[in-house]
Amino acid sequence: METQSQVVDRLRSAFHSGITIPEQFRRTQLTKLMSMIKDNEEQILNALHKDLAKPKFEAILSEVDIVINDLHYAIANFRSWMQPEYVSKNLATKLDDCFIRREPLGVVLIIGAWNYPLQLLILPMVGAIAAGNCVVIKPSEVSAATDSLIAELIPKYLSQDCYAVVRGGAEETKALLQNRFDHIFYTGSQTVARSILQAASVHLTPVTLELGGKCPCFIYGRVNIAAAAHRLVWAKFFNAGQSCVAPDYVLCSPATKDVLVPALREALEDFYGKEPETCPDLSRIVSPRHWMRLMELLKRSSGKIVVGGESNQEDKYIAPTVVVDVFEDDALMKEEIFGPILPIITVDSLEKGIDFINRQEKPLALYVFSDESSVINTVLERTSSGGFCSNDGIVHMTLPGLPFGGVGASGWGSYHGRWSFEAFSHRRACMMRGWALERINSLRYPPYRDDKLSWLRWTTSAKSSCSLM
Repeated sequence: METQSQVVDRLRSAFHSGITIPEQFRRTQLTKLMSMIKDNEEQILNALHKDLAKPKFEAILSEVDIVINDLHYAIANFRSWMQPEYVSKNLATKLDDCFIRREPLGVVLIIGAWNYPLQLLILPMVGAIAAGNCVVIKPSEVSAATDSLIAELIPKYLSQDCYAVVRGGAEETKALLQNRFDHIFYTGSQTVARSILQAASVHLTPVTLELGGKCPCFIYGRVNIAAAAHRLVWAKFFNAGQSCVAPDYVLCSPATKDVLVPALREALEDFYGKEPETCPDLSRIVSPRHWMRLMELLKRSSGKIVVGGESNQEDKYIAPTVVVDVFEDDALMKEEIFGPILPIITVDSLEKGIDFINRQEKPLALYVFSDESSVINTVLERTSSGGFCSNDGIVHMTLPGLPFGGVGASGWGSYHGRWSFEAFSHRRACMMRGWALERINSLRYPPYRDDKLSWLRWTTSAKSSCSLM
């Protein structure tokens, strides 16, 4: 059995051979990856159900189809992404070819997360393959069934010379990070991200970090409460709240809270019935350790549970729960919840809501629910977040044309669609020169004179490029 360093060395040799560079090789591998997902959909759904009790409906939407759609998008477009991008020139470079060339980085590492164990591993891999890299993927050991299935399927479908799966827990990941990679793509917690950065710094390896944070949902002004409640409940309790872009808490006025809570209760009953524990459409917490963390947060909260609160440790079940009378220093506000618990915090004005958001770390997503465009635009203009969506939650990340990623503590870099291709590409600045215009070029040679400097400044200025039109 190969060691981790032998796997990396093998892939590096394959990369240096140039095998991943041709467009047809990349296209073939992307097509085979598509076949892997389609051929094994039932096995994938079963693994996701074992890991998280994911309903088939949610698993297909958020794990299978989002990957297939991104693959279709990449296969249809990556040839154009590979083409040189020509740039504007000045008089001094009039006869030169000046362009940006996208080149693969080399051997890259992708470390996935357990909450969407297929999507968060394969989506970035699509971009890495399209960009011409060799790839090592590390599934999360927490979602054990999916981890095992991916390790079984990848070698059956993709080139074993260019793509490899490395399995294991924290110690194996730590050892893996001691190898030199040309890029590391990590999805997970801020705590582990710091360790990733420390390991990457040894080799000066560039890193993409897809983290999370406390995504606010600010409900303000006139709003369709019934529709808002249904969309909020869906976004929050999809995958039992174990989504990095799930609304983490609600900000609203006291009056809005009074009508929102009954609407949330009604929406939850519409979705999951009077006994949600028996509903097949509600996922479970991924592990006993994660279940204990959530219950401890709920126990330490000073807020009042007005919906839900029931739990079953053996089943790793926590009912969809709404908590009111929550303040900024509450236990539920100290860290990302990442579970089916929704705190509601009241603010008296639009200004105070914006101030509250801006006091926190920049979130991965920010949601504003309002019928007033002035409210939505004001929040958009006066806050910062990885993504922004009005009057809905999560859906912005399903569009391949939009970059998905954080800002500040919620992440570095972005991906999905072309943005995945760019994340795993080096943009090489190229200038192809001949021997013409030597008279203009000679202006830069010694002996230096003021008249030479004046001419040179004119030929290299932005204005000189305009004169060529």
